[in-house]
Amino acid sequence: TQQTWRRPQSRRSLTSAQPSRDVTLFEHDRTRFFRLLSVFCGGQLVFWTYLAHFAYTGLRDTSGSADKGKAKAAPTATGLAGMWSFEMNLGSNAWRYGFTLGCLTIGAGIVGLGALFSLRSVSRVVLHQGGKMVTVCTQSPLGLERGRRVTVPLSQVACHAHRQESPSFIPLRVKGHKFYFLLDKEGTVNNARLFDITVGAYRQI
Repeated sequence: TQQTWRRPQSRRSLTSAQPSRDVTLFEHDRTRFFRLLSVFCGGQLVFWTYLAHFAYTGLRDTSGSADKGKAKAAPTATGLAGMWSFEMNLGSNAWRYGFTLGCLTIGAGIVGLGALFSLRSVSRVVLHQGGKMVTVCTQSPLGLERGRRVTVPLSQVACHAHRQESPSFIPLRVKGHKFYFLLDKEGTVNNARLFDITVGAYRQI
């Protein structure tokens, strides 16, 4: 009796996750959006820095006398719809330094959040030849090729939510990085099956 030999199914599954060339699994160019975001963050930084400078140099202490022998100036009265009022000295060191520091903190916080969002928004995911290494490229206002590139073994990449279950962003976890990388659902997944069994698979890392 003649026997028919068949290639094992597990071998086909193994080779399907090991491409013979580099494969771009995901791509999404949002350069224009991040340029607008950088302009907005820069404008906010200038505004809050100017406000901090004004607070530090423009607020005057109203509690002391201007010249020796003159009557002591009254603090500024502040009220709300006639229900209550209180007196405050907006030029005191506590108010002046506190307001200045608060403005600088808000401006730096807006810039920091914008930079963090840019560094965590993914523009391209490339599975390299052999299927053992993955490169994650982030967005940049300077262009698609000017973003940050992170190349790690595939075993150090995990997707903690299936791409079809995520409402707007696909969270991608990379070992050694504190925050998630975000894949916009409006981007293009070029090979859905290969994406699901490689980068999109859940792993304990």
